[in-house]
Formats: sequence, structure tokens, C-alpha cells
Amino acid sequence: MAGRALNLKDIVVEDQLGTRIAQYWIEWNTLRQNKVSDWEEVRKYVYATDTSVTTNSKLPWKNKTTIPKLCQIRDNLFANYMATLFPKRKWLSWEPGSEESNTRAKREAIINYMTWTMDQPQFKSEVTKLIQDYIDYGNTFATVDWEDQTVELKDRVQVGYVGPIIKRISPLDIVFNPIAESFEKSPKIIRSLVTMGDIQEILTRYSATDDKEVFEGAYEYLRDYRSSCLNSGAELRVKDTYYEMDGFTSFRSYLEGDYIELLTFYGDMYDYEQEKYYRNYCITVADRHKVIHKGPNPSYFGTPPIWHVGWRPRQDNLWAMGPLDNLVGMQYRIDHIENLKADIFDLTAFPPLKIKGYVEDFVWGPFEKIHVGDDGDVSPVAPNIGEILNANVEIQNLERTMEEMAGAPKEAMGMRSPGEKTAFEVQKLDNAASRIFVNKTAQFEEQFIERLINGMLELARRKITSSSIRIFDDELKFNSFMTLTPEDITGNGRIKPIAARHFAEKAERVQNMNNFFNSSIGKDQAVTVHFSGLKMAQIMEDLLDLTEYKLVMPYIRLTETADAQRIGNSHGEQIQKETMTPSGLSQDDFDPDMMENVGAPPTEQDAAGMDQALEGLPV
Repeated sequence: MAGRALNLKDIVVEDQLGTRIAQYWIEWNTLRQNKVSDWEEVRKYVYATDTSVTTNSKLPWKNKTTIPKLCQIRDNLFANYMATLFPKRKWLSWEPGSEESNTRAKREAIINYMTWTMDQPQFKSEVTKLIQDYIDYGNTFATVDWEDQTVELKDRVQVGYVGPIIKRISPLDIVFNPIAESFEKSPKIIRSLVTMGDIQEILTRYSATDDKEVFEGAYEYLRDYRSSCLNSGAELRVKDTYYEMDGFTSFRSYLEGDYIELLTFYGDMYDYEQEKYYRNYCITVADRHKVIHKGPNPSYFGTPPIWHVGWRPRQDNLWAMGPLDNLVGMQYRIDHIENLKADIFDLTAFPPLKIKGYVEDFVWGPFEKIHVGDDGDVSPVAPNIGEILNANVEIQNLERTMEEMAGAPKEAMGMRSPGEKTAFEVQKLDNAASRIFVNKTAQFEEQFIERLINGMLELARRKITSSSIRIFDDELKFNSFMTLTPEDITGNGRIKPIAARHFAEKAERVQNMNNFFNSSIGKDQAVTVHFSGLKMAQIMEDLLDLTEYKLVMPYIRLTETADAQRIGNSHGEQIQKETMTPSGLSQDDFDPDMMENVGAPPTEQDAAGMDQALEGLPV
């Protein structure tokens, strides 16, 4: 329970309240500088083009080559996380919490609305940044905000996207109490830089729900304060040490710029002076002393709408560890061996010379003459390169170990025992090898993405008035539109993503079913007679994510076969009629009565007619 609320002592006026919040920012930000240094080192190795910008630059080697293995692992993890988290367009489900929220209309309205919001370009772009934070920093932070892209033109109103969006919070711009019970219960301070125009818009938005005169006065105060401080050099010298802004050389250079620093506090607060406990409050401080907003957090969740997930959580510390953090030393070792090997090869091609006795100055090169005196000699000192030839093998072993430690998915990376392997055994090895990756992906989805999209839905319930959304029918390939109201998307339940959490489970289940039905037991009719064909078809439809196509219907194959046979018979009759029609006659001129005696033996009347026709012909 440590560190759940801030203890704000000696707070008399709002300016002192803002100063105290700024003190907490400085304290928590200072205490995490070792972690920030580790992040900086990781990023240098990821984006390095040579070792001159990394810690390997201190080595006295001539060659400065870096093998970008850490960067390759990062790209591999990112590509696989994206492919696993978003395997298809519709990857959400609605889990109702009451009978009223379990209607088909409610479920379709919520799913369609959230699918529409996540089809917006900014959603995928922001999630891309969040996954990169998950890999680079090991800590990902995000919140939700309301976006209104409506533009009022001279002759019309251009309506753009109006709805919830997610906003990434850089791990460098947020501090909190790392020993708190949980991130949700820890007080948090977020730093942001805005311009004077932005601050006026922010104050206008606050004044819509609070005292307008207070915020108009706050804008005038900030403008006059910056002007008066710039004219008072003595006051600035005193404040430089306390108000040293991150990214600015001094408080004066900060005030001379176009930006204003905002520190936004979220969480619980206890005021010793008033002996009052403020639960779930939001306080915004400008210039590290001036409070421009203070009020309860409006979210229905009862906690600040800020979410966090760590790649490798620590016990008793909310700052998690990233997948690349403990691989930096191995990357250092790889670059060290690579450049050591290159330097020794250079020494082999251009070895140093051992000069004995008196030797005149000479040029070392092909067919050059070297004049030596008595007992003089010049000979190259060739290094022993026998062991260095094993450097490539050691580098390969280090690279393979780094991939295993990072949990990167890789085929056949499990432990292999001697002997031949069946398809089932190979599948088990593959599942075991990617278990770390599956676990970390499901962790990101369950602890972060799920809470984030539920936060978007909660914000939409509070902000939406009426919205027209586009719905794309995957089966018929056309767009339709639906108008929604707050009541349509209000329900007791939660949105649940169904991508990564069942991805590996479904793949293993399909493989197990194939192995079973291809085995001797699965082919035994005494066993298979008890399996329902319809149920098996429904299971495969679900495992292969084909439910939306409605492929499985009872005995649909028999109906389709009968229809096919009926159409085939009809076509056969048509072809037979066309074959029996005499040439020169159209189908319309064809008389079935003319063909009644076709193929019958000739009668006596027919024979007499033939004899009469043959009379008079030359013999």
C-alpha cells in the first residue's frame, strides 16, 4: 500500500500546491536517471551505424564496425507483435455484464462503433508507437482523448472524424511512485510542452465546466509573468537551480521560447493543512508553480484514464524491464569480437616490422630496396591467427543466444532430443520455442490493449451526441451507414480483443485434431462413429476464423449436390434436344411428332413408295 497518495504539507495557496507538485516531478525524475541512461544506451545500439556512438567507442581498435543484431531483434519482435495482435479486420467481441446488454442490437452497435474507430489511420499509427515503446523501453503508457476534426469553411461545414482516439505518453514524460501498490493506484505526473495558443485553447476548454473568470485570469497571469520575469535578472538567477526545465539550458531560455511546460497530476491527494483527502483528482500546473486547473477526474472507471504495461515486470518496482535491456552486453561482446578479428586480419595483411641493427630509412612495399648494415635485419611480426578463425562461430552463438533471450519467435528453436520426430512432436517443439513470445503478446493485449479500447468506449459514452459510422460488409463487399446515439453504445460489459490470446491456442488445437484423425485411433470407425460431423465442422469453422462467412449449415452439402444434379439433368435434356434437331431447322421449328417413328423398321406402304420412286431410273 506504499505511496498511494501524495502528502502535500504546508500548502496554503494554489501556487504553493503547484510548486509542491513540481517538487515531486523533480524528485521522481531524478531518482530514475539510471533507468533513463539505460534506455539511452539501448537506443544508441539500435540506431548505431558504427561503434563510435556506442560504449564500444572506448575500445582502442582501428575498426569501428557494429553488427546490428540488437536492431534486427527489435524489428523481428515488432513485425511479429503487429501480425499477431491484428490478424484480421474484426478482432473484437462484446462480453455483456447483464441481460439488457446481451441483445443482438446492442452487441452489433458496440462492435461496429469500435471497429469504425479503430479503422481510423491514427489508431494503427499510435499502436505502432506503443509497440515500439514496449520493445525499446519495456514500458508503454497511453491515454484516451476526444478528437473533433470538424472544419467550418466559408460556405459549408466539413465534417471529419469525431470520436475517441488513443494518445501515446512517452516514458520520458511521465513519473510516478514506483513502489506503489499498482500503477492504477499510484499518483502520476505527466509533462507536456504547449504553445501560448495551445494554452489559451486548453483554458477555454476548462472554462466550459469551471469558473470562466478564473481561467481568463490564469492566461493573463502566465503572459504577464513571463514578461516580468524576463525583465528581472536577479529573480531568474535564483530560480534557475529550482526551475531548470528538461530540455532547456536555463529558466530564462525557457521563458524566451514559445513553449509552456504543463505538469498534470492524476491520483489521490491528502492536504495536511485542510485535513482533507481528495480522491481521484486531476491538477494541471503551468511553469512549475501556477495551478490552472483542479477538479475530480470525470472518468467512469474511478481511476485515471492512463494505462501502463511492462514487458518484464519487477517485484516491488513498477518500472519494468525491456527485452533488449540485458542484451546490450552481448551486443557489446559481438562488436568487440568483430572488430578484434578485423584488426588482427589487418595486422596479418600489414604486419608491424621488427628492425634489428642499423637499417637505413626505407619504404615498405613491393620490390622496394632496404639497405641494412652489419647484423641488420628487417622482418615482419605476424600475429597468431589460429584462434581468431573461431571468432565467426562465437559470434553466431552469441546471436542465437540473444534471440532466445529476447523471446523472438523462431521455428525449431526448442530442445531437440535424438531420434526421428513426428509432425506432432515438431509442433510441440515449435510451441515450446515461441511460448515466451506468445506470453508477452497476450500480456500486452490483455493488460493494455483491452483496457485502452474500453477506455475509448467509456469516453465515447460521455462525449458522443450522435454519430454516423460506416460499416463494411465483408461478405457482400459494400458499405452501409449506421447512426448511433449514446444509448446505443451504453451497456454493462466490456470489449475484449480476441487476437493474440487465442492465436497459438487455435493453431495447436488444429494441429492436434489433424494428428488425431490421421492416426490409427482416429481412423477406427468404432471411435469415429461417436463423433458428430456437424459439431466437428462448427469447431473447424471457429478455429479457422471463418464464422463470419457462415460456411457451416446442417446438411448443406447434400442440398448443394441435389441442386447441382438438378441443374445437370436440365442441361442434359437441353443438349439432347439440340442434338436431335435436323440441320436447317431452328429449335422453334422443331416438331417432336416428326421424330416419333425415327429408327422404326419401314412399313409396306413405305416400301411401295420406294419402288415407285426407283422406276424410270437408269440401270
